[in-house]
Amino acid sequence: MRVVFAKILIANRGEIACRVITTAKRLGVRTVSIYSDADVGSKHVALADEAVHIGPPPVAESYLNSEQIIAAALNTGAQAIHPGYGFLSENPDFVEAVEAAGLVFIGPSADAIRAMGLKDAAKKLMILAGVPVVPGYHEDEQGTDFLAAEADKIGYPVLIKARAGGGGKGMRLVEKPADFASALEGAQREGLASFGDGACLIEKYITKPRHIEIQVFGDRQGNVVHLFERDCSLQRRHQKVIEEAPAPGMTAEVRQAMGEAAVNAAKAIGYEGAGTVEFIVDGSGPPRKGGFWFMEMNTRLQVEHPVTEAITGLDLVELQLRVASGEALPFDQKDLAIEGWSFEARVYAEDVYKGFLPSTGMVEHLSFPEATEFANGSVRVDSGVRQGDEISPWYDPMIAKVIVHGPNRATALNMLSSALADTKAVGPETNLEFLVRLARNQGFAQGEVDTGLIGRNPDLTDRYPRPPEKIIALAVLGGLGLLEQRTGTDPWDLLAGWRHWTDAKQYLAIEFGEARIERQVTTLETDTYRVEGGVEDVTHKIEAIDHSAYHVIHDGIRFNAEIFATGSTVTVFVDGASFKFQLPDALSSVNADPSGGDTVFAPMPGTVKVVLADRGQEITRGEPLLILEAMKMEHTLTAPRDGKVSDVLASVGDQVAEGVLLVSLENENG
Repeated sequence: MRVVFAKILIANRGEIACRVITTAKRLGVRTVSIYSDADVGSKHVALADEAVHIGPPPVAESYLNSEQIIAAALNTGAQAIHPGYGFLSENPDFVEAVEAAGLVFIGPSADAIRAMGLKDAAKKLMILAGVPVVPGYHEDEQGTDFLAAEADKIGYPVLIKARAGGGGKGMRLVEKPADFASALEGAQREGLASFGDGACLIEKYITKPRHIEIQVFGDRQGNVVHLFERDCSLQRRHQKVIEEAPAPGMTAEVRQAMGEAAVNAAKAIGYEGAGTVEFIVDGSGPPRKGGFWFMEMNTRLQVEHPVTEAITGLDLVELQLRVASGEALPFDQKDLAIEGWSFEARVYAEDVYKGFLPSTGMVEHLSFPEATEFANGSVRVDSGVRQGDEISPWYDPMIAKVIVHGPNRATALNMLSSALADTKAVGPETNLEFLVRLARNQGFAQGEVDTGLIGRNPDLTDRYPRPPEKIIALAVLGGLGLLEQRTGTDPWDLLAGWRHWTDAKQYLAIEFGEARIERQVTTLETDTYRVEGGVEDVTHKIEAIDHSAYHVIHDGIRFNAEIFATGSTVTVFVDGASFKFQLPDALSSVNADPSGGDTVFAPMPGTVKVVLADRGQEITRGEPLLILEAMKMEHTLTAPRDGKVSDVLASVGDQVAEGVLLVSLENENG
């Protein structure tokens, strides 16, 4: 049997497709990408040896179109299909269709996926295999009253989980009985929309839980090993934000117990390839034997697999290809060891200050620290997005994963903070500033890692207050174009803001949030400016490093800044913090809040799933009015103030664009 395949098709897109292509190229394996209309110019298309158009943007018509994907593999001569993660990666019907076409599925068997695909059935199987399981209801009855009664037996708080779920979709935490029915309804809707299955299970919610998972690997010869643990406890809305390996506070005894439980789980279903067994761990103290319970198994490669690669030195995609081609694992458990510490942070296009709503638009600037790409290194950046690419509403809004590897946890965490501070993205809103704050959080640094950490620290998601004057001054200079580097031979072209006989003065109005800021700038020398009109005057001496990076000398102290003026926006980056200013329309004399407190607009493109407001209804501020689904997640839109609904302009099932008016309130002044 050949060592690895000659050609494979990657049934995915974005970062994971680029990740698989990189390893395949290193092994001499030719690759075929697939792409939708929305991904014609995407990075994964450019990297592959061949690319096949698969359909329009909706995933049901493109990346979930198994017949088209298999046909593309056959037509291009691919011998195997790598599913990446998401989409069809855990679809047993797809596995069977791939194999029926004479192709190899690079992953576990259809039977193994089915065994772990439904959370309730998986937990029954784990009980038989002797793996500890969280107390809960995992049976088939789905009546609301019945499940509410089961929740009462289990004891609040409880977690409702779509049995076919993953990635935080179809999951609701319920803290009191009065909220159970509406939470169940939402979980069922989301489960049905994301996985085609609305059935749910109910579990006891561990009040200070940690999410620790074990990477397992099996081959066709029946060998199964674990590649140690990852701690994925830093989550928001049940979705992972920063992962690390190994887990803080883990002892050799508990690691062995969890590893053995994970291996037993994999062996119980004859597992082949890369998989992850996820455990809920009691976070009230250090991990202990008897303090962890099986949660689910992900029968695919995980987004966070690079931290395992960093501490083991292995390439998990290479192992996937070799195992799928029939090779045995080249090591056993005693050959494996942990080296150093690794973190991964997920950089998303999302608005942290609007509840992590996905953000769309062109990435006008994107830069990373010096790093390796899809290969182990002290700093590694895995990304399927490039400067100039569009973040569309059709797919997951992840921009990149920033991974670091250091000799110990403290060093690695400092490296992560620095790498994130050196990552710059302009265009859609991103979570970069939030990630920097999280990496610098004192509790996180001390190992206080559990799924509630972000919620306990509201400062992590608070918008920065009005910027200091030295930052406002930089925004004004950028907005006036005074920092643009000028080239040419004409000395007059090299002068910015120069005036004969007197200092040059210029004026600019900018906006930060709802605040309008007006400043006067005097050019003192070619690279020195005084900005007046604020609580204090600011004098900056600016030394250009490159087209957007500068050394700034202020009050005898030099600091670094990056300033990007794109269209009507000026963004200033300083030490991991970003400040976005707007340049108001010069033709408009009114700069009012477009909603005026009387209207509710769609904050992003999506589908109206539930309408809770009626015309003439009396409402209170914060009361839910509609539920909008975007990127497979539900987002509740609430009343901006107390009042009465004057009109509801959306119906269930409507596809709405960002900025579309959905609900209006009666004018308070009549």
